Formats: sequence, C-alpha cells, structure tokens
Amino acid sequence: MADKKPCRVCNFTRQKSYGVVVPSLYDLKTKGSEFLGFSATDPVTVVLEDDGTIVADDAYFLCLPPNTKFMLLHEKETWAPVRRMDGGTAWMARDSVMIETDDVDFSGGVNAPWWFLAQQLKNDLASIILMSEEDLQMLVDVPHQQLASAMGFQEKKAQDLQETLQRVLDRRDEERQSKELLQLYLNAVAKEKEQAKTSQARPTAFATADADAVDLTEVDSATGFMSRTLMVLKGKTNPETRLSTMDLQMIVSRGVEAMAEVLGWDNTRTSALLQGLRSRADRTSAAGSGRAIHQKQHVAGQQTADSG
Repeated sequence: MADKKPCRVCNFTRQKSYGVVVPSLYDLKTKGSEFLGFSATDPVTVVLEDDGTIVADDAYFLCLPPNTKFMLLHEKETWAPVRRMDGGTAWMARDSVMIETDDVDFSGGVNAPWWFLAQQLKNDLASIILMSEEDLQMLVDVPHQQLASAMGFQEKKAQDLQETLQRVLDRRDEERQSKELLQLYLNAVAKEKEQAKTSQARPTAFATADADAVDLTEVDSATGFMSRTLMVLKGKTNPETRLSTMDLQMIVSRGVEAMAEVLGWDNTRTSALLQGLRSRADRTSAAGSGRAIHQKQHVAGQQTADSG
C-alpha cells in the first residue's frame, strides 16, 4: 500500500482550508471535495495553491513535498494569486467579499453565475472579449453595489465597468444588424441575377431550331397576337423598332395588366415596355400625319399649276 502524504486543501476563495492525509491524487480529490462540501459527482480540478499549476498526474502528485497546499476548483472557478499589498493585508479585502454580506445582498453569493464572471474579470479584464452576450448582460444587470463588492472595486469604478460592458453589447448588436442587412442585400442581388438569367433564357429557348417548325404568322388564340409579335416583345432589346404602327397601337391599347398577363411579366417591367411602344407609336403617327399633309399640299399645288 502506498505511503500516505499529509496535504492541505482549500477552495478557490481560500476561505476554507483543511488538512488531509491521502495516498493518491484520486483520494485527494475525493476527501478534499468531502471536506469542502463539494458534490461527489461534480468534476474537480486540482491546482497548486501558490501558483495555479494544474496537478493531473499521480506521479507528479507523489513527488510533491508533504503539506503542499492544493486548491480544488469547480468547472467555472479559476485560480487567482493572493494579492499582498499594504503589509500583506490584501487578503482581508478578498475575504470581505464573503464576510460583508450584512451590507450587500449577493443574490446567491458565490454560487450565483454572475459572481464567477466577476471573478474572471477581476483576474483579467481582457476576458471581456471572450464573454458571450448572455454573460455580459448578466454582469450589466447586477446592481453595481454587488458587483463592486464582488470585485473589490469602488462603486464608481463598478458603474464605469458596467457602462463599458453595455457599450460592448451595443457594438456587438450593431455588428450583428449590419451583417443581417448585408446578407439581405446579397440575397436580393442574387435573386435579381437569377431572375435576369431566367428572363434571358426564355427567348433563347423559344428561338431554337424548333422555331423553324412554328408558323410565326399564326395568331395565338389565347392572346390574339401573332407568334412573331410575342417573340419580338419577349426576345428583342428594342421591340418598338421591329413592330408596325398597327401592332404598336394594338399592344398599347391592351393596357399594362392585360399585357403583363400575356407576357408573364410583372407590372413594372410591362409598364416600361408599353411606355417605349407608346412613344414610338406617337412619333410614327406624327410623322405619318406630316407626310400626308405634305402630300396633299403637293397634289393641290400640282392641280393649280395644271389648270393655269
């Protein structure tokens, strides 16, 4: 049987300390947890009390001198050095976190989740960047008097810390909203490109070799337009230049909603098409009227000359 070794164990606040005699690291965890009031099922990490070295190897444990002091830590507990200031009285400030409960309600004491987070910040303020938004919000919601007592700060410093934490939360929220807006924009652009590809594919498919077998002068019974007219409207970049004045006037007279249904387009795109066709039809009609008037004047002048 292995020789038993006298050791000392304490919790992470160093308020409870017990002497035990154990033969192995496993027995140290078991008996130490029992003395410190830990649950037998809770995972425990053993570290050296003076420098925080994790002790996980039984052989290393056996090499340590007798009466070595170990600290037993739960999952969310962290080792912190003893601050020795003012002649070595800084430990009193640490113990006061637990002792001065008559003046401050800790809402769960050292077992409260926010208390562990406060100790983490106390040891390393840079750990803010690693905390989740839920953890940050928990620290912001704690009354500043409690946070000040838990961290050994003045109340004003605790308030300033909470304001800093709130700014971190606000910045993360702004970043998340910006990412969401950017994603919405990218989705809209992708959808628009997909619709454009689909629209371009329709006339291409329509104008394949099979089109040779289609009678472009045949009138579509559902729409009343010739197949050629529909093909020009859907597949040409400037359809108004490829249609007769009669076709232009007939298409414009149908209106936006009717033509949108015929073409399978939305009203906005159909309206833009009809505006271009209407403009072309108006110019064509005006030009035709001008030529007719000029021709009549020419004929009248010719008749006058003949009678003279």
